[in-house]
Amino acid sequence: MPQIYRPAKPRRDAGPPKTGPGEKDVLLGFLDYLRDSVIAKTHGVPEPQVRTPGVASGTNLLGLVKHLTHVERHWLLGDPVTDWAATFRPEPDESADDILLAYRETTARANEAIAACPDLAAAGPRPGGRPGPAPSLRWTLAHLIEETGRHAGHADILRELIDGATGR
Repeated sequence: MPQIYRPAKPRRDAGPPKTGPGEKDVLLGFLDYLRDSVIAKTHGVPEPQVRTPGVASGTNLLGLVKHLTHVERHWLLGDPVTDWAATFRPEPDESADDILLAYRETTARANEAIAACPDLAAAGPRPGGRPGPAPSLRWTLAHLIEETGRHAGHADILRELIDGATGR
């Protein structure tokens, strides 16, 4: 049984984000809120717990962040992914700080791509550089909210298993 790290004080749950009135503002506001929630789940978790699988599938906090970095690069920046399973596995030489920085840098670049698109009905970036029509930016943002929300829930459970911390 791994040693349990206990945070100094419990975190309070955060309500939904405040956003601007426009559709893009709302979608991006919720996506940023979920991104921040995923990152927050890693705060204060020491090595090796941040990368130690918490469930039989091998899922771990750092692997979720690494995976979401690849998801955003694929869907919003056009980077191809050849092995999705590998995106969940942090390498031994990848530090937590490096993986978190890569996620922050990727989401900043993704937000620039989103801001540059004036019409949510227009085709977004072509995911992974694949041929054929790209889905609308609206569809892409809804998908990223779903994907990030699902993995934020996984991160909630993993963090609670590590040290009992709950809340966003």
